[in-house]
Formats: sequence, C-alpha cells, structure tokens
Amino acid sequence: MRSRRPKNKRASNQWADHYTRRARKDKFPARSVYKLQEIQKRFHLIRRGDRVLDLGCAPGAWTKFAAGIAGPAGAVVGIDIKKVDLDLPGNVSVLQGDVLAPDAAVAAALAPGFRAVLSDMAPATTGHRDVDAARSLTLGEAALGIARAHLLPGGHFVCKIFQGPDFEAFVRQVRNAFSTQRLYKPQSSRKASREIFVIGKGRTQEA
Repeated sequence: MRSRRPKNKRASNQWADHYTRRARKDKFPARSVYKLQEIQKRFHLIRRGDRVLDLGCAPGAWTKFAAGIAGPAGAVVGIDIKKVDLDLPGNVSVLQGDVLAPDAAVAAALAPGFRAVLSDMAPATTGHRDVDAARSLTLGEAALGIARAHLLPGGHFVCKIFQGPDFEAFVRQVRNAFSTQRLYKPQSSRKASREIFVIGKGRTQEA
C-alpha cells in the first residue's frame, strides 16, 4: 500500500521550493529576499551609506538585505501593519503602522531624505484578478506618493504591483517622476504570479 503524508504537512509545504530552502539556510525569513537581490544586482538601487525606506517590510527579509548593503554608515527604516519579529542590524528601525493612514510615529519616520524607497506591499488577495489588481494599485500609488515626497533628487524607487487594467497608467506616473523607468520580473518570482516590479531611477526635481 502506498503511504500518504499527513495533510497538514503537505499543506504547509505546498509553496516551498529551493528559494524557500535557500532563504532558511541564508537566515532570511522569506524567499522574497532573492527578488530584491536580483533587482539590486541589475539596477543598483542601494549604495553604501544610503538611507532606505522599506514599505511593507514584514517579515523583514528585504529590510535585512538592504541593511547589509547600506552598511553601518547607512540606515534602513521599515514600516508594516504587521509586527516584524526578527533580529535586525543596528542600522535598522522598524515601525508597526499603516502607510495609508499613518499615525504620528509613522509620519515622523517618513521625513524627507531617503536615497531609495522599496515597496513589496501586497493586498490580501480575493482570487478575483481585477479586484486584486485594483487593491495592489492603491498600495502602489501610495508607495509612489511617498517616494515622490520623501526621496532625495536622484533617488531610486522599486514597487511590486499586480498587473491589471490601470497598470499602464501607473507606469506612466513612475515614468513622469523618474529619469529612467523599467519593468522587471525576477526569476525568483513564482511563474504563476502576476506580480511585476516597477523601477524608477533618478527622481527628477519636478517630481
């Protein structure tokens, strides 16, 4: 008789892949770190000494990776509605709050002067493509608004977004705010995912 694995174990491992195992080995809390790693390798958004804002930072993988690049002379501020329970370097500060409705602490953290703004924010999905895309667009536009308000001239921006009916309009907004705009889907993104990363390099004075 063929043996069967317990259902709960199978369910917990259904999304595990070699990136998941690699993240565990590299001591990162999520496989999403390799998306930022690929983006950084190709577009060089973060430099030593940079001040970086990480929106939607939980569980902390992007924050930890960005902190390693920015180094002790740099600083990373992470914000998420979820608590980040991770041992992070001393150049990191993490706030629990909502960037769509910031409280006083989050508003104070969003002071101008960042060299890079990262957003891996994603909505709670419903399974309805257009609804999920619209929710993702809301988060993307919020991230872009923060980037335009708080990035230094010449600063960089990366934002995850689900492609939908208003995707091209969002891309135009990014193009209007940065000297260079690119779209990128990392190899570490799941093949079935509709996510894509919109990248803006060189925030313009007019943004």
